Amino acid sequence: MRTIVVYYSLEGNTDLAARRIAEETGAALLRLEPVKAYPTAGFRKFFWGGKSAVMAEKPELVPYAFDPAGYDRIVFGFPVWAGNVTPPLRTFIRDIDLSGKRIAAFACQSGAGAEKAFGKLKEALGIDALEVELVLIDPKDRPDPANDGKLRAFCEKLNG
Repeated sequence: MRTIVVYYSLEGNTDLAARRIAEETGAALLRLEPVKAYPTAGFRKFFWGGKSAVMAEKPELVPYAFDPAGYDRIVFGFPVWAGNVTPPLRTFIRDIDLSGKRIAAFACQSGAGAEKAFGKLKEALGIDALEVELVLIDPKDRPDPANDGKLRAFCEKLNG
C-alpha cells in the first residue's frame, strides 16, 4: 500500500513525528507550507494561529507536487490549535480529491484538544472514522519514552 504523510509543522514537533512515521513505514512525505508564514513566538503566535484555526481559514499554500492517484493512504499530521486542525491542512483537503483513500492522522499538542481536532478533520473530510489515530505530547520539545511507544504502535498498525 502506497502511503504519504501530509503534514504541517510550525515548531518542529509534527515534523519530527512525520519523519519518524515515514522512516518506519516507508511512506512518502509532503510538508505543507502557507505562503504567508504564521508567527512563531509570543502573543501573535497564539492569536493568529488560534484565530485562523477557529475561523477554519484556508491559506494559500506554497506550490507542491502531489498526485493522489499514486497513494492508497493519506496520513495527516498537525499541531492542535484551539482544538482544531491547522489551516494548511484545510486548504489541502479543499483542493485535493481524496475519494477512496484510507485516512489516518496524528496530532501533536502541548495540552489537550486532539480528540476534538480529529472530529473536525473527519468532518472536513466527510468521513465517519479514521483508520488509525495518534496523539503525541510535543515529541521534539518534551522527549518522552511514552511518545516513542505510541509512535511505534501507530506505525505497526499502519504496517499491519
